[in-house]
Amino acid sequence: MTGPEGGAIGPGATRDLSRVAYDPEFRPGARTAVVTCLGVRPGESAVLITDKEGLPIGAALNEALVAAGAQVAAFVLEDLAPRPLTEFPGAIASAMRRATVSCFAASAQPGELKARIAMTAIVNQHRLRHAHMVNITPRIMLEGMRADFSRVDALSRWVLERARQARSLTASTPAGTRLRATFAPHLRWLKTSGIITAEKWSNLPGGEVFTAPERVDGVFVVDGVLGDWLAPKYGDLSDHPLTVEIEDSRLKSARCRREEIARDFLSYTAADPNGGRVGELALGTNLAVRDVIGQILQDEKIPGLHLAFGHPYSEHTGADWSATTHIDIVGRRFDVAFDGVPIMKDSRFLVDDDSLLG
Repeated sequence: MTGPEGGAIGPGATRDLSRVAYDPEFRPGARTAVVTCLGVRPGESAVLITDKEGLPIGAALNEALVAAGAQVAAFVLEDLAPRPLTEFPGAIASAMRRATVSCFAASAQPGELKARIAMTAIVNQHRLRHAHMVNITPRIMLEGMRADFSRVDALSRWVLERARQARSLTASTPAGTRLRATFAPHLRWLKTSGIITAEKWSNLPGGEVFTAPERVDGVFVVDGVLGDWLAPKYGDLSDHPLTVEIEDSRLKSARCRREEIARDFLSYTAADPNGGRVGELALGTNLAVRDVIGQILQDEKIPGLHLAFGHPYSEHTGADWSATTHIDIVGRRFDVAFDGVPIMKDSRFLVDDDSLLG
């Protein structure tokens, strides 16, 4: 294919995915990603990035992109470099600089976050509409990607309106989470509801409203899931929750009955000087997600609250610091209030769903 600026994109580096077999049940989620979320138009240049593990889902997305009229350059990461990646492949970077739409549907491996940050830097610089589907699984294609994203977007706007006016948040769970966060006017709130624009790339399935908090203190009990490569390694933590203590936005301690979970988490957060600093506070808004499944891509969108240590998406939130790591922590059954006014009880938003679209 050729990009809008002319010139061939990656001959020999791209892969024809049209002959890869996949479950036809992936089609509704793939079409939602391409048509509803990315808004792909005929003639657009699209870059699709997948890996050997995600080939069937990549094939479904490729078919949906072609059906929408896009010119697609599809890449399989293992064709270009050994895993885990030490840097983002140049052939893909070159193709992305000539595209208007991109999609990353591949697994996360230890140490690859730096390469993915390099990819999203290209997205930001060239204002691509980008769908970020790290660790996408068949179950997510059948659940979170089948959400009504117009309704998810309406709920996200309801949350965003209240979040932008708030100066503090309190949160608690039956498992023992007790948190207080404060916000600063210069630190922006954003929504990634699954409706993707050039202003901000988004994870898919979408459904969250987030910021870089000014300060966080308290205890967060991770009885849901951990982020990045710890998600596929440990899955659902309900039987062995991780208890995290936070003071002035810094990780103070982490303990778990399974010592290797705490050890891996502490090792991850210690890999960067700001790796143990809270960089994100988010409220999940995907109404199709009912419970934790042990996959961070979907689980962080469940109605509730989650935090992340590390990179604060400073390019979007306005935070004055950064990190090369970013790991989410997810719990269950949250009560949440902004400035003392409840907005959530037992992970249910206190709004009539039918009124959101009215």
